Amino acid sequence: MRRVLRVLPLLGVVAVLALTATPALAHDRAAARVVAERRISTRQLDLTVSSPALGTTAKVRLLTPDGWTPRPHRSWPTLWLLHGCCDDYTGWTAKTDVASIPALRRVLVVMPEAGRTGFYSDWWNHGTGGAPRWEAFHLTELRQLLERSYGAGADRAVAGLSMGGFGALSYAARHPGMFRAAASYSGVADPLYQHGGPANVLAIVRGQGADPYALWGDPVADRAIWAEHDPYVLAGALRRLPVFLSCGDGTAGPFDPPGVTSPYETLFLAEGHHLADRLHALGDRRLVTDFYGHGTHSWPYWQRELHRSLPLLLGAMGVRG
Repeated sequence: MRRVLRVLPLLGVVAVLALTATPALAHDRAAARVVAERRISTRQLDLTVSSPALGTTAKVRLLTPDGWTPRPHRSWPTLWLLHGCCDDYTGWTAKTDVASIPALRRVLVVMPEAGRTGFYSDWWNHGTGGAPRWEAFHLTELRQLLERSYGAGADRAVAGLSMGGFGALSYAARHPGMFRAAASYSGVADPLYQHGGPANVLAIVRGQGADPYALWGDPVADRAIWAEHDPYVLAGALRRLPVFLSCGDGTAGPFDPPGVTSPYETLFLAEGHHLADRLHALGDRRLVTDFYGHGTHSWPYWQRELHRSLPLLLGAMGVRG
């Protein structure tokens, strides 16, 4: 039977343990699998996952709940926290207080790698498909691994910032019933927004050295592919669950130096209003918005908005107090 290595740093010493693979994985060389674990702190555990959907390995950081043990025999409500463009799976723990929030000691928090500009999508690649398939990695491969071996339960919520805010909304809309709530902080809420939405997405992908048309194609010729991922177009599905939308207006706010501006935030505010108006027109009564005025595209605001959205996210998963 094939064996997998788990790497565990314990009290400053790295121990390498041999784990017997489950029979299902032992007989399926193409299955996604965890090839290493690294304990970062008492509650933070990093996984390295070999992913057929990506054609490579990717990292995932878990923030484990109180009472969690390796290979737990119970499951917990699970909050997915998605990072933004040009960042990685460590962003939330490195730049916010997420690891010290008392209410999150009762849930499993999943912070996966999503590529610098992966846009939480299975890339079109000019019609050829193939890697990277971030959506398949997150919602099929990783989800199943976490449910099978790491205590992830069926009560899920998803939240993210910027590109990750898009991911939270798009994932929730494209997979009805998978998430009980979604939150977007300064997110790309409408990639097809007529006043700069497509140009912004293309520029973000191009700016990281990738082919922008490999993502969803051309926004005019391949508009249908863009629409399949656009939270505004998919608003009918989003109205079925609680949604939290927040954004600043791109001008200097309480966490900014005087005079600074953020065109990204200004655009994302317009997209957020567009989506909110659409949801209201559809009769949505569970939407919560925090369009808070002055503020730029930066972490202090996203930390604050995570706190403000937690009652909605945790409440939807049945986590009280």
